[in-house]
Amino acid sequence: MRYALRLAQRGRGRVEPNPLVGCVIVQGRRLVGRGYHRRFGGPHAEVEALRRCGRLARGATAYVTLEPCCHFGKTPPCTDALISAGVARVVAPLADPNPLVGGRGFAALRHAGVRVDVGLLAERAAALNAPFFKLVRTGLPWVILKWAQSLDGKIATRRGDSRWISDQQARRHAHRKRGLVDAIIVGVGTVLRDDPLLTCRYGRARRIAKRIILDSRLRTPPGAQLVRTARRVPTWIFHAPRPPSDRARSLERAGCRLWSVPGTRSGLSLRAILRVLGREQMTNVLVEGGGQVLGQFLDQQLADELCLYVGPLLVGGAAATGPWHTLGAARLTDALRLPPTARLRRLGSGYLLETRLPKR
Repeated sequence: MRYALRLAQRGRGRVEPNPLVGCVIVQGRRLVGRGYHRRFGGPHAEVEALRRCGRLARGATAYVTLEPCCHFGKTPPCTDALISAGVARVVAPLADPNPLVGGRGFAALRHAGVRVDVGLLAERAAALNAPFFKLVRTGLPWVILKWAQSLDGKIATRRGDSRWISDQQARRHAHRKRGLVDAIIVGVGTVLRDDPLLTCRYGRARRIAKRIILDSRLRTPPGAQLVRTARRVPTWIFHAPRPPSDRARSLERAGCRLWSVPGTRSGLSLRAILRVLGREQMTNVLVEGGGQVLGQFLDQQLADELCLYVGPLLVGGAAATGPWHTLGAARLTDALRLPPTARLRRLGSGYLLETRLPKR
C-alpha cells in the first residue's frame, strides 16, 4: 500500500478536481501490475494496473489508495474492470467521499465475491487527498498561504519594498508551487504596489492558475500586467456590490471576469469568494498576499496549509509590514501554533517551512 500511495503522488498537478489514486496488483509475493491516474479523462489507476498485468490479475490482490469507482463518468467503472479481470481481493485505505461512490464500490465488489479490506494506512491516504476531500465535503477549495519574510517577520520595508527578500532558488520553488494550483489570490494593494504577473515562469506548469484579485472598489488599473494579459491567462476580480460602472466596463473589455460578493467590516467576504471558487471546481488555491489578505485568512481560520520562505536578513521598523497585518491574536493562548510535524529546512541562502495548519 505504501508503494501505491507513492504512485498516487505522481498524479499531483492535474487540472481537474479528482483524487490522487495509485494501484498495485500483487500475485502471491510478486508485483505484477501498477498504475496511477495520470490525467483527467484518462484511465484510472486500477485500469492502468490491470492492463500491465493482463491474465496475471486473476486471483491477485489489488492495493488501491481509494475506493474503486462504480459509476460511469469519463471512464467506465473500475469495479467492473476488477471483477472482469478476476481479482480476488481489494485492499483500500478508505471510502471515496464522492456521493456517486460513497461505499457503493466496495458493495459491488463484495456482491461479486471479491474480498474487500478497508482501513490500511487510512491516515496517510486521507492526508494525500485532503484537498479533494475538503472540496467534496464542504464545497470549498484547499487554501495555501504563501509568503516570503525576513528573519524578523517582515514581508516588506516601511516603504513597501519587498524585492527581494528570498533568493532565486526560493523564487524558483515558489513558481513551481504556482504551477500546481488552480488559482492565485492577491489583494489590490499588492497589484498597485508590485504590479505582479502571477504566472509560473520556472519549469513546466501542470496547471494554468487563474489570477484572483480582491478589489472592493475596482481600483485595479487597466494598465496593470494582470489586466493586460487577461486574455492569455484568466484574471478574475472580486468586488463589492454596485462597483463604479465605468471601471467595471473597462476591466471587462480587457478580458477580466468580474464577480460581485458581499462585503464585511474587514473587506470582502472571503468565505463567499471561496464558495465561488469551489463551485468552479477549484481544488487548491494559493494566497500570496499582502499582509491584509493573508491576515484575514488567518483571522478567519480559512487556511489549510502554509508555505513560508525565510530570507537571511533583518528589516526592522515599526511601520514595516508583517504577514499577519490585521487583528492577530489577543493572547498567546490564541496564537496559531504549528504542529510538531512542521520543520524548517534550508533552501538556497534561506529557509523553507511547509506545513498543514491545525484547526483552532
